[in-house]
Amino acid sequence: MGRAEVRAVVVGVGNYLTLDADLKGPANDARLMAETLVLRGVAPADMTVLTSDPTGLPAGVAVGKPVREEILAALAAEADAAAPGDTVVFYFSGHGSQAPDMSGDEGGGYDEIILPADATNWKGAIGAVENAILDDELQVWAQGALSRGVKVVGLIDACHSDTGFRAIGAEGVARGLDPEALGIPDDVVPVAGHEGPALTGDFVFLYSSQSDQRSFEYPLEDGATWQGEFTLRLAQTLQTVPEASWAQVLAATTEAMAQGSVRQMPDGEGPLLDAQAFGTGQANLRFPVEGGRFMAGLLQGMATGAEVAVYADPAGGEPLAVLTLDDVSPRDAGFDAPLPEAALWGELVAAPPPEPLALAAAVRADESDGFDYADWIAALPPGEGGADLVPILTEGTVAFAGADGVLDPEGPRSSPRITLQPDESPAEAVDQFLTLAAHGLHLREVLSGATGRSLTGTAPVTMTLDRRAAAGACGKVGELAPFDPDHGVAPCDQLWLTLTNTGGKTQDVSVLYFSAAYEVQPIWPAGNMSNRLAPGESTRVGLQIEAGSTAGLEEIWVLAVPVDPDGPRVDLTRLAAPEMTRAYAGASDEMTLWLEDRMDPEAASRGFTLKPAPLSMIRQLVRLTSGSE
Repeated sequence: MGRAEVRAVVVGVGNYLTLDADLKGPANDARLMAETLVLRGVAPADMTVLTSDPTGLPAGVAVGKPVREEILAALAAEADAAAPGDTVVFYFSGHGSQAPDMSGDEGGGYDEIILPADATNWKGAIGAVENAILDDELQVWAQGALSRGVKVVGLIDACHSDTGFRAIGAEGVARGLDPEALGIPDDVVPVAGHEGPALTGDFVFLYSSQSDQRSFEYPLEDGATWQGEFTLRLAQTLQTVPEASWAQVLAATTEAMAQGSVRQMPDGEGPLLDAQAFGTGQANLRFPVEGGRFMAGLLQGMATGAEVAVYADPAGGEPLAVLTLDDVSPRDAGFDAPLPEAALWGELVAAPPPEPLALAAAVRADESDGFDYADWIAALPPGEGGADLVPILTEGTVAFAGADGVLDPEGPRSSPRITLQPDESPAEAVDQFLTLAAHGLHLREVLSGATGRSLTGTAPVTMTLDRRAAAGACGKVGELAPFDPDHGVAPCDQLWLTLTNTGGKTQDVSVLYFSAAYEVQPIWPAGNMSNRLAPGESTRVGLQIEAGSTAGLEEIWVLAVPVDPDGPRVDLTRLAAPEMTRAYAGASDEMTLWLEDRMDPEAASRGFTLKPAPLSMIRQLVRLTSGSE
């Protein structure tokens, strides 16, 4: 029996022929995804790439235009060429939307659609968005392949529902069009009916965002190269993970996306979620050094100021030097100092220290709301490009959206707002909020940069999470039950973490909570209690969601540092707030000192170059709802 093959159709729609909806990233996305598929073993001859800009694609791939007829023809051809046991991958980067279901197979709802380059507006005569591709059509195609024993993988970097959100003052661009933008009349009534049959067979679909979120594209550090956030993080994960299930790929991609200031959560479904992804990817995290340059750049997660250890060999050995990257392009980077002669490989050892918090220019959510924002505008720093947060003037105060500029993405008032305290001026309130937000966002960036994104190792500490749901308005909590991230938590709910040291070394464990308002709160240890776990030892840690909390996306951070059983205790809760960090000048462990150095780029170095221990981090996203579910 021959080896199972993987065939692929890669689509990137940047230039729309009729719609005024051009995007800058899909052609780059298609190029990056094609490179990633080749790296994982897909033969270029088995791949069709339909893109607005075919330059720079791997040699040997078939190319074409990302229009409806060619997309459907390519899907049919690759599925027909696949044998039972083979895999067909469909990747799409571009706009998505919804349209009224006129066939009745959605039960009287709406069809999800993707928009090829030749998509136009709603045509009443045909009862459809002309040249759009409906989810019904993709399902028929997928079921035809699945019925023959072919596996199907779908990777979609586009909005797949009508969220109704509006990006305000953002640098990023949303990949979704509202029905109004497609000329769909308000009085079109979907046809009543019954939902069609579910797919059967071996498939997995990964989506760039939840059904009630939008997907975005952003410029990279060079300001000229745009990529879909989901595609960029997914490609980085697939390239650097030799063996992982699709669920692990999704989790790692989600974590990488959560490290930024945009709260966009990808989603996944299908029987193959727990199956190993096709191919193997890169065997290690070292990249070649050629002609004095490091052969990895912005697309591989590198950045100006990152530290790279250089080696003589592709694996093992001692580092010859640790150098800092500069002149970072999308695919390679220079060094800030001469290379040792024997240096042929490099490995990222630390992300750069965070830049100062950057705000976009303040924008008004509603020009006719009647409030005077002069004092707030005067209190806010001037806006700049590459913003972490977007100040939005609304309801007489200031709300802060992420870089996507979406106000209240998780429900009413889910974007943090400044509430003036008695005798507090807008300037004082803004300074207090930005101080805490800058510290929280920077600490998250430093911890993420210190722990990396590889799935090649085994985490030394594991976590299980249970929930006690509060009854009514913060009444008695219910029975302990496994936590379901899809259902989220409500104010006054309790979460209980069981932490177990499954590694072979003693670990000092700290637990922090990152709120939707960008504040970091210390959870455990408390009261100077011991946080040291010997191999095989477990502990229980509880936390309660505060009463009055508003909906939003929050995070639990579990940090583990291997230690000598007789060495100084590492308690990273001391990094939770700026005043705690400043007040604790007596840290003696290398990890705390190193992280403090990274948090303060102006501080004189204490002599640590490489991070002193393999810090591990478990990041659990918590979707806070407005009430119990």
